[in-house]
Amino acid sequence: MSTAPAVKHKSSITVKGSADIVCDYLNYGINSILFQRGLYPSENFKIAESYGLNIWMSTDNKIKEFVSTVLEQLKEWLINRTVNKIALIITNVKTLEVMERWDFNVEYEGDDNEGESQTSEKPLKQIQNEIRDVLKQIASSIAYLPLLDCLCSFDVQIYTTNDVQLPNEWAVAEPASIKNAQSVKMRAFSTNIHKMETVVTYKSSE
Repeated sequence: MSTAPAVKHKSSITVKGSADIVCDYLNYGINSILFQRGLYPSENFKIAESYGLNIWMSTDNKIKEFVSTVLEQLKEWLINRTVNKIALIITNVKTLEVMERWDFNVEYEGDDNEGESQTSEKPLKQIQNEIRDVLKQIASSIAYLPLLDCLCSFDVQIYTTNDVQLPNEWAVAEPASIKNAQSVKMRAFSTNIHKMETVVTYKSSE
């Protein structure tokens, strides 16, 4: 009796799967920034283990719901290739001055004409390792970013193409600029469908 050889199935990442990966990164990244930058009391966070890291995640239902709503909409725009940047804006509550912004720049890789049929053969483990490296950089950013010694709030802006139909709860916002700004570019990660580069810009104390 002969035994048939084992068949190895190579898994592919779909456009939707790639958008899920990007949004997963942003969920952990945004929460990590909110914790590292001290926008909310540390007791409002709990540790979640992901990408081989311990990441602080907010337990505040309003924050969780806000981030979830943003990412759910973003996912659709990523699939349709209609978003090019997501910005996390940290603002002084009293003066409304922008203290810091985190830009998550999106590039689209591969053939535009493939649409949602596009797939990536890049190993998921490799993508996760790249994301882990960026999240480690976010966590260590507290070493060089200026102390936010004022009460701050945050918002998320999404930069889309002009033909996007905005949902009713979304509004057009002015770009948030920082005076005397300095920027630090983090490592990028790529699914071979979406490439994301993370940059933090902050007000220089000089």
